[in-house]
Amino acid sequence: MISEVLPAGARGAESFGEQDQLALEALLPQESEAIAHAGVRRRQEFAAVRYGARQAIGALGLPPAALLPDQAGAPQWPAGVVGSMTHCVGYRASAVALRLDIAAIGIDAEPNKPLPAGAGRLSLLPAEVERARELDMVRPSVAWTRLLFCAKEAAYKAWYTLTGQPLNSRDVEIEVDPEGTLAAVISLTPQGRTAPLLRGRWVVREDLLVVALSVPAATAVL
Repeated sequence: MISEVLPAGARGAESFGEQDQLALEALLPQESEAIAHAGVRRRQEFAAVRYGARQAIGALGLPPAALLPDQAGAPQWPAGVVGSMTHCVGYRASAVALRLDIAAIGIDAEPNKPLPAGAGRLSLLPAEVERARELDMVRPSVAWTRLLFCAKEAAYKAWYTLTGQPLNSRDVEIEVDPEGTLAAVISLTPQGRTAPLLRGRWVVREDLLVVALSVPAATAVL
């Protein structure tokens, strides 16, 4: 699934839980120390996305490296590399690219189930809620509110890569096409400049939604 949504130049890896134990055994010492006090499920997810990320980094022709979380919990990538990780029940994925090609990338996965009403009110803009209603009439098999939320999570990760700053879900509006493309329009104007437009793709497989958004290095102005 992840390969269907990544931009040209990016590399990805995914698993569906079958590699969790192998990934745990393959954790590097620094990574094991960083996650030593977490529960079993958290350790499995932490290990699985890093196991995949090292595969993707290898596909770029680069050596493996420890992928430690920063103070905000985001993975710290090797010099010259940008990347993103995601996991949900039964799915883990990672994506990486060379910074020379892609300035930022964000991926996210969510179950293809409607977003709870309370979460929707907090994270979705009125225009997005209305758009979700319209899209539901066109393609009811997709949980559109959840897809919009998923896209916002991907946008947050890409934005954090670009700026090192958090992004409020209501500072980004998702424009989604039922055929599999989308864009994230960010309303913030950091340092007096216009925020870049994040573009990407989404895919659905019955019970799972996967989104990727990115900014080409040539268009990043932050």
